Amino acid sequence: MRHTSRPASHRVACTRPLDHSPLQMLEESFLALATAPQPLMLPAHLVCEEPEQDVLPVDQVRTRLAHAATCPALREQTWSEVIRRAQRLGEPWDTVAVAMTVPVLRRMLARLAYPPHLERAEVEQEALAAVAVALPSVNADAADAARELFAAADRAVHRLAYAARRRTERETGQDAAHLGRLAGTAHRTDRAFCHVNVPGAKVGEEGDEYAVLVHAVRARVVGIAEAQLIARTRLGGESMQHLASERGVSVRQLYRRRAAAEQQLAVHLRHQLREQ
Repeated sequence: MRHTSRPASHRVACTRPLDHSPLQMLEESFLALATAPQPLMLPAHLVCEEPEQDVLPVDQVRTRLAHAATCPALREQTWSEVIRRAQRLGEPWDTVAVAMTVPVLRRMLARLAYPPHLERAEVEQEALAAVAVALPSVNADAADAARELFAAADRAVHRLAYAARRRTERETGQDAAHLGRLAGTAHRTDRAFCHVNVPGAKVGEEGDEYAVLVHAVRARVVGIAEAQLIARTRLGGESMQHLASERGVSVRQLYRRRAAAEQQLAVHLRHQLREQ
């Protein structure tokens, strides 16, 4: 068995930018192996009871592997062979083995409930990394070899989602306290709507802008976290890069969240002005 500190497929999964889909990137690499001038093949008998040809490209093997009509015995022997090749031969079979899990991972992630601020790309990355890490130690001859890979991915993404929820809960508590202090400094709330036309616009007094945010949270126009994001970056001058690092999300995602919150706030303020 080949021994390395980190599987090659793990390197591929972990070095790509998170603003792209890691599953899609892996899929592209996998399909390139299957459609090359000399496509990567597997014996057809692994996944076909009465094969019409001796070998099949790996993408066709995966299709048959995922088909409901394929019997469990054929699935087990196909998985055993794929895992065995990945462990003994390395690349490109590392990539093939991890890519074979993609149909199941897609279904798994579609059912996963995770916080909105947790990017799907990060969840996909975690699932693929877990499969790649588990791959060298899986018993290729075991009947549940594939299930071990899926279970590793399932544990990893649930840990990630749990940690993200806990972080959100902590931040929500901090944000609530922060907005409480903002509410204490805010004054003339009713006049604030006469001063502000769009979020982030300069007004007569800073307290008016804080009051607008506090009022918007109370009216459930924006959430506490979004209001605190606007307050810290627009009013407090904190950098988005610093706040993204603090919250464990990408700068791009933080900009999207702020833009969406400010759009909701602008609509609310225009509505208030029309009513005056």
